[in-house]
Amino acid sequence: MKIINTNDKNFEQEFQNILGRAKVDIKQVSGIVNGIIDDIVQNGNKAVKEHIAKFDNWSPKTDAELLIDVKDMEKAYNNIDAKLRSSLHLAYDRIKAYHEKQLPKSWMEYENNGTILGQKVTAVDRAGLYIPGGKAAYPSSLLMNAIPAIVAGVEEIVVCTPTPNSEPNELLLAACHLCGIKTVIKVGGASAIALMAYGSDTLKKVDVITGPGNIFVATAKKLVFGEVNIDMIAGPSEIGILADESANTNYLAIDLLSQAEHDEMASSIMITTSQDIATQTSIEVDNYLKELSRSEIAQKSIDERGCIIVTDTMDNAIDLMNDIAPEHLEVMTRSPFELLPQIKHAGAIFLGQNTPEPIGDYIAGPNHTLPTGGTAKFYSPLNVEDFMKKSSIISFSRQAINEIGEDCALLADTEGLTAHAKSVRVRLDK
Repeated sequence: MKIINTNDKNFEQEFQNILGRAKVDIKQVSGIVNGIIDDIVQNGNKAVKEHIAKFDNWSPKTDAELLIDVKDMEKAYNNIDAKLRSSLHLAYDRIKAYHEKQLPKSWMEYENNGTILGQKVTAVDRAGLYIPGGKAAYPSSLLMNAIPAIVAGVEEIVVCTPTPNSEPNELLLAACHLCGIKTVIKVGGASAIALMAYGSDTLKKVDVITGPGNIFVATAKKLVFGEVNIDMIAGPSEIGILADESANTNYLAIDLLSQAEHDEMASSIMITTSQDIATQTSIEVDNYLKELSRSEIAQKSIDERGCIIVTDTMDNAIDLMNDIAPEHLEVMTRSPFELLPQIKHAGAIFLGQNTPEPIGDYIAGPNHTLPTGGTAKFYSPLNVEDFMKKSSIISFSRQAINEIGEDCALLADTEGLTAHAKSVRVRLDK
């Protein structure tokens, strides 16, 4: 695994390459994605079936074939191993409990003059969840996207997932049953995003779309934003690790690979104050690579997107990591909580030697749908509020409008909006 030092003469260029890891040229696929969206808008389910035949190697003949029967979801749930079912329930309960703490509250404030100001929080009516499929299926992503929608109080949840050869993943179906999902559509990619955003003869459009996906999915989400809301435009998975001389290199190595095995474009970046830790971790990464079932993917990710940076001080390490703003950040130092106030930008922060990133992927409770590519500087993890919106509440008494109405009208006058000003003044006592 490549090791660079902040004192190296070419460090700045190397670091700029790391910061530019998310520069996937959406322009290259936007024309294709626009065509897919237009086709769905104009031809609905007919276009969906054609896209499935083209990309997923099967040809649905009827609209009904696009849907997964709820009985099949229940059957899958009943068929899975009892211990695995128990683990799913444990994950569900922990994720639900965490997200219940995020629920925003409606409120109203009463002033002495009869003014009432407040906020009303309501869930969206319909949410669309995109769950990746194909090479691998991710029941954990279903839980992480569905549960906050459930907690928010969304009335109807629609799931889209690709099913090559019309063979849905059994564990994904079991997770759908556990979450009470009734509508699962066997379509993926940009086609799924367009279908959820614009609807068809048999599917009503949704209000918000969440969930990760490839560059086509990310581009489609960007293009339909405004027609519907979206959670974020997420790219390949990534991990950052801050480590000092106390860190366990065995843990560091396998944790770096936990993201590398996701995708050839995943990023695994460690910053340490110890040259010895850097060297030993690199050696152990090579040793672990031989054991992985997805070793070719992980190897390419480590070779092309992996890096260990050695700095003189932990303050410098933290500054560099804040610039990177990783999706996942592990703090593997002697006193990790002491560093927490300095950490500004990360999707999720994992503190201490016994908190590997995968514990957050599955069962800790916080959401694993996180901002990538440096967008943790301005995006938050998927949460309950992504499935809710707020309405302002305003009520003025006669006394209240008489007290401040003229100030309001004066401000309207200065903007040349005479009807605005008149609307207030006609209500004022003469």
